[in-house]
Amino acid sequence: MTNVVLECRGLVRSFVDGAAVIEVLKGIDLQVRSGEMIALSGASGSGKSTLLHLLGGLDQPGAGTVSLCGHVLSELKESDRGRIRNQELGFVYQFHHLLPEFSALENVAMPLLIGRQRVSVATRRAEDMLAKIGLSSRAFHRPAELSGGERQRVAIARALVTSPKCLLADEPTGNLDARNAATVCELMIELCRDSQSAVVVATHDERIAARMKRRYLLEDGCLIPNVN
Repeated sequence: MTNVVLECRGLVRSFVDGAAVIEVLKGIDLQVRSGEMIALSGASGSGKSTLLHLLGGLDQPGAGTVSLCGHVLSELKESDRGRIRNQELGFVYQFHHLLPEFSALENVAMPLLIGRQRVSVATRRAEDMLAKIGLSSRAFHRPAELSGGERQRVAIARALVTSPKCLLADEPTGNLDARNAATVCELMIELCRDSQSAVVVATHDERIAARMKRRYLLEDGCLIPNVN
């Protein structure tokens, strides 16, 4: 049986809106195994981004637990949570969030440098990732000098340069036209297969959802499996 790399149990998250308490997630259970690809669908505001933030340790649940590679995130010190996130998780968002003052190469190398890799090692691995996404010739261009599709490809390379156990992707093609969306989708899947990284992707894009092994609908705070 393949290893569980990311798991949540009984995950609850509520928000206060004036006098009202809005229950966004109502006891979510999910297991993500090594190399597995999972799609989360649901209407805007259904809680897909909230769930990804909780799975990534970027937010704290009202109840329930998130475990990453056997570590319960809420039981770790903030420094340890940051370290394990850097080593074992990659993040891709609808907007690329590249650092504008750095080149594509420097942006891709950044997670390795944060993880205290030697500059020479980080640079070489970043160069390899840029080659894989077909952007070696754009290595020294800053984000403003790249197209939207190129920026998102660099963001995916940055997320996967550490060979994380799991990639969390929040509407990764939502800001792209159909052609670039298809390219980015294929690239993300190919790179994750190469690195054996699991994927949990929140998406409205049926083309991405159809490529995932498991699909869930997030509706009324509940996770409904086997959506076709």
